[in-house]
This record gives sequence, C-alpha cells and structure tokens, in this order.
Amino acid sequence: MAARVLNVNVGVLGHIDSGKTALARALSTTGSTAAFDRAPQSRARGITLDLGFSCLRTALPPQLGPGPGELQFTLVDCPGHASLIRTIIGGAQIIDLMMLVIDVTKGMQTQSAECLVIGQIACQKMVVVLNKIDLLPEGKRQSAIEKMTKKMQKTLENTKFSGCPIVAVAAKPGGPEAPESENPLGVSELIEVLKSQAYLPSRDPSGHFLMAVDHCFSIKGQGTVMTGTILSGSVSLGDNVEIPALKVTKRVKSMQMFHTPVTYAMQGDRVGICVTQFDPKLLERGLICTPDSLHTIHAAIISLKKIQYFRGALQTKAKFHITVGHETVMGRVMFFSPAPANFNEEIKENVFDFEKDYLYQEEYLSKDSVSSEENKENDQAEVELPRQQWALLEFEKPVTCPKLCLVIGSKLDTDIHANTCRLAFHGVLLQGVEDKNYTETFLPKLKVYKQKHKEGQVERVMDDYSVIGRSLFKKETNIQIFVGLKVKLSTGEDGIIDGGFGQSGKFKIRIPDGLKPDTKMVLTAASKKKSKGGKGDMMKEDESSKNDSAQPVTISLIFKRYVFDTQKKMIQS
Repeated sequence: MAARVLNVNVGVLGHIDSGKTALARALSTTGSTAAFDRAPQSRARGITLDLGFSCLRTALPPQLGPGPGELQFTLVDCPGHASLIRTIIGGAQIIDLMMLVIDVTKGMQTQSAECLVIGQIACQKMVVVLNKIDLLPEGKRQSAIEKMTKKMQKTLENTKFSGCPIVAVAAKPGGPEAPESENPLGVSELIEVLKSQAYLPSRDPSGHFLMAVDHCFSIKGQGTVMTGTILSGSVSLGDNVEIPALKVTKRVKSMQMFHTPVTYAMQGDRVGICVTQFDPKLLERGLICTPDSLHTIHAAIISLKKIQYFRGALQTKAKFHITVGHETVMGRVMFFSPAPANFNEEIKENVFDFEKDYLYQEEYLSKDSVSSEENKENDQAEVELPRQQWALLEFEKPVTCPKLCLVIGSKLDTDIHANTCRLAFHGVLLQGVEDKNYTETFLPKLKVYKQKHKEGQVERVMDDYSVIGRSLFKKETNIQIFVGLKVKLSTGEDGIIDGGFGQSGKFKIRIPDGLKPDTKMVLTAASKKKSKGGKGDMMKEDESSKNDSAQPVTISLIFKRYVFDTQKKMIQS
C-alpha cells in the first residue's frame, strides 16, 4: 500500500511586492499547472494575477500520527495587488494555514492588513514571514529583524493569531534579477516551522461534492482538465459532475493529484479532473459540484459581523461588493436585529427563524454607530447592542453558491492607494432565495418591522369619556385608517381613536375608563384661558398657548409596521 499523503493548504498572502511568489518558488518542489505567474500579463508585469499553486513534500512530523507518510503543503500563492482582492477572498476559503509575507523593510502595509482580516475570517493558524532580509545591511540586520518582530507581535496582539511564529527569510537574495545560484536564506527554518504548525485539518468526505476550480485547460487526445481544491464531499472516477454556471453535466474520465493518477479525492485535496467534450474557455474559474446540489440565488439572508478595521458606518440601502462562494457581485443591504426585548437571547447558529419578529435598522449597530454617538452626547449609559444581527442582501445579478457559505462585503471601489481597510463585514449565508420574483413570494414572509411613534396634543375635553386631539395627523391624512388604534395620554389615561373631527386633521379620542379629575381640571383650565383670549382671534389663541405655563397634555400613538407587508397594516401589541 502506498504511504499516506496528508495535504495541508497553505495560503501565501501579503502586500504586492512583498515577495510571495519567490517564497512559494523557494519552498516548493513540484509546480502545479497554475503555479508561478503563468499568465502572460502576470509575467510581463511581474505580479501574480491569479491564485498560483505549487507543492512541497516533506516527511510526516510525529504530531500527525505514527507510521510512514508524507506531509504535502499545497502552497496557494494569492495575488497581493489591491484590485485583485476578490481573488484572495476566493483563495482564503480553501486555506488551512496562512503565511503572511511582510517586506521587512516596509512592515505592515494596507494590503497586509486586509490579508490579516481575511485570515482571521477564513483561517485558524498563521505564520508571519519577514522577507527580503538580504536588503538590510549585515551589521544592523539582526537588530532590524528583532525590531520588526516586536512590531508584528504588537500588531497581532488583539487578533486570534496572537503569539504566532515569526520567521525571517530572504526568498530570493539579490532580487528577481539575481542568478538562480544564490541560495535562499532561512527557508529550511521556515519549513520546520510550517511542519510544527501543521495539524490534521478536519476533512469530511460525506455530503455533496463541491470543488473550487481555478484553472481549466485542454490536453490533446485526453480532454479538458479542471484543476482546483475540493471544498466539500468527495469524487471518484466515473462520477457525474455539474458545472452549475453553465448548467452542464460531465463524467469524470480521469483524475490526478500533482502528476500522480488517483481514483478518489476528498475535501481539502488539490486535484485535476479530466472530462471530455468541454471547451476550457467556458470556465476559467468557478465551481463544479454534485449535480443539482448548488443553488443560484437572487437574494439572501445572512448573519453578519462588522470588520473592526472598516472605518465608517454600514448603512441600510448601501451597495457593497458581495463575495459569496467564489463570485463577487454588487448587492444592496438591509440590516435588522432581534426585537429589543430579545437583544440578549441565545441565537441558534446557522439557522434563521422566520417565525420571529425582527427590528429594522437604518445601519448596523456597533459601538461606533450613529445612535450610540448620540447617546454619548446626551450622557446616557452605554447603548445595548444585540448579540446577533442579520442583513437581507439583494444581488444585482444572480450568484451560484453552496448553502451556508462564507459571505464578505467590501467597498472595493475605495481608492486602492488609500490607507484604509476596504473589507466591511463578513457572515454566513443562512437562506438563499432562488425565486426571481422574491419580492412578491419571499419577502412578505420576512417579519422585519419599523417602530413608529407619533405625538399630538389634547385640544379640549368633550365630556368625561372623550377629548378632541390635534397635531397627530396632517390635514390630508385619512384618519379612518387609524380608527380603533390605542393611544396614551401623558396624564396616564388609555384612549382609543374614534374618528376625525372637522376638516383640519383633528380627531376624537374615547377614554373607556374616563378622565381623571386632575386631568379634567388641567384641560378645563387650559381651554378657559384660551377662550378668554377672545373667540375667533386665532393669533391670540396661539400666543396664549405658547405662554401657558401649564404643560399641555400630550397624546402618544405607538405602532409597528412590517417593512414587506403589502397592505401596510399598523399593529399594536
């Protein structure tokens, strides 16, 4: 039996020109088809435009179990160019261990910070590589490395990668033009660190087969090969696989893993799958899967968290670049939270409850959101934040993705040279909506409400059980639709709107338990004052009500309205 090979996917991420490709090249022993800047525009510009893959094989370290075997690190060289961050997000979803490459002469840069954010969302372990140490003058090299190491430790202090290994290397001493005979510095030490960090990733061959394809090319006389990483499930020779974006199903004719033919591959493996009669130009990258297992959706409900480094509020109705699975599309968001009484309730993970009511939010609630700023100004206590928040995403064009996949929202149109994090939020897709007419079929089931609060004043008493109110409605409001709604007077009585009164927006309120004697006194005194001002003299009436020291009796009307209720019903608890 062949010795087992354990595959661990290592993402090589970092700012442009930090030397990621040179590092991957120095580490690897076998190049896969996608490896090392094979795209012509990539070679011409000297930057990586697409995910490059190559691998490094080494003896299985003792912590990964007894017996002979090999540990294969699949190195995923992610592009560092800011406009290509979409590709990185695509790569980050298949990564077990991340190498964050830092140019030791420059330290953390904008994209290194964005890569760190992506790593925190999509990855469990990290190794920081300080590259290009050959550029430091030899006499001062050690102290410069120590200084940068301390700086990096401080940066990582409040992240999940606090205390991670930091290794100094020169992947290509002398730079890209130097002769190949120049040996890299520190790379064998880095390999030992990677071995010490390797773990048995939890792999599950059950469930639907899903693979992220990053390259597609034809081999004369064989067929078309799709290479990629298996995200879930497993695949065997002879299986049917679907290319959902094209609605095409093909049979697996042969498979290879790093030039070795195989008959079976499972979650986490990098594999080339050969099919026949398929034009590779139709699929440069995308997903292939068990037939009918992916859905193409027009909208989605996600649970989400704001990314702490994103500056500015996340506003409802704003547009973001939404990365779902391996696609990035524009989408509009609407944020909502539990009803305030349930802010602290335990929320089941990865499930959305359509039976519950949710409160519409103008923006994602966070410590630095607008409403809490107002509270600070009014010296109020710290505003309470909900444990969980959600968003409705509406995509500009449909996306094909697995259920419960990772979602990242970014503002990729921000100036790429600006020193700001463009990743705004991340979350999990809880419910995708396949129906094109979802605004009619799906949204009415979503019970998101807005709380409405209107205030008016009691103008005068009619009798012990009724008063006339004003200033709650505009002149042109159809008061009829408010009849039967409950109101509360500032003096404590409960009332019910009985109907309009005259033509100016005034209305009649019935007080079922009758007015309190005190309330009656206040109101009678106020209306006597007004009548003293002389009947018909409206100006004086207004003046007297302004100068009146007695507080007017106010009327409070509170109701909620569901955002997607086509009948716009007003509901009171």
